[in-house]
Amino acid sequence: MTARLSINQATIKHADLATALRVTVDAGIQAIGLWREPVNEVGLDVAARMLADSGLRFTTHCRGGFFTLPEGPERIAALDDNRRAIEETAALAAAGAEGSTAVLVLVAGGLPEGSRDLAGARERVRDAIGALAPDAQAAGVTLAIEPLHPMYASDRAVVSTLGQALDIAEDFAPEVVGAAVDTFHIWWDPQVLDQIARAGRSGRIATYQVCDWKTPLPADVLLSRHYTGEGVIDFGPLTSAVMATGYDRDIEVEIFNADIWADDPAHVVRRTAETFTAAISPHLR
Repeated sequence: MTARLSINQATIKHADLATALRVTVDAGIQAIGLWREPVNEVGLDVAARMLADSGLRFTTHCRGGFFTLPEGPERIAALDDNRRAIEETAALAAAGAEGSTAVLVLVAGGLPEGSRDLAGARERVRDAIGALAPDAQAAGVTLAIEPLHPMYASDRAVVSTLGQALDIAEDFAPEVVGAAVDTFHIWWDPQVLDQIARAGRSGRIATYQVCDWKTPLPADVLLSRHYTGEGVIDFGPLTSAVMATGYDRDIEVEIFNADIWADDPAHVVRRTAETFTAAISPHLR
């Protein structure tokens, strides 16, 4: 049962946009989440037409963020780039099939070079989202703060738990700032079920993303994601908790894995559908 499955383009990273759209459609999957690099490779207008022609729903755009730089030209440039990402998200959501969602996933950013000020970095994330919220609201885009596993706190995301993401998001309207719930990043958190319920009460689950965790981790821990059901994550309680909030959107599979990236994209998408059906579908309602 793959009616609610969306293929996040990172899962088939080395496929260009045309290939990603084609293999998703060929597999009978109805939705896709896109990444900025392959979209910008062909240009936004062309990408929007390609998406419209595919008949697929658009679920998320990845990614914005990297907000932890101190005041200065680089921070200004990062905010301007996020404004472009908001525009891209709105255009792609408008081009997607009925049921598309205008969600821009945000990765907070790690500690600036030479800094140990974790609390200060998190405040700069809050400030940056505050600066971007009016642009997102005007464009009809939801900014989805994605907490990343704590092993990425130094270099990639100083927001490590769903609770921390919600602490920031709750300063804003839920249709403007929400959270991305990604099983790879939050499965370990002893508070996660309570925080999913909290996110649901305030209508802030902008996207639900799934993949699995398996040890030993590779040397590059960024590439340590696996097909659902092939690792240690118990998807039943997590998925049931998300469903209990009334979440009715598509569910993305997002995998970073060198071996999977090296495989044929058509095979990867079919395998993604098979493992999603086995591990996730039984818990949907």
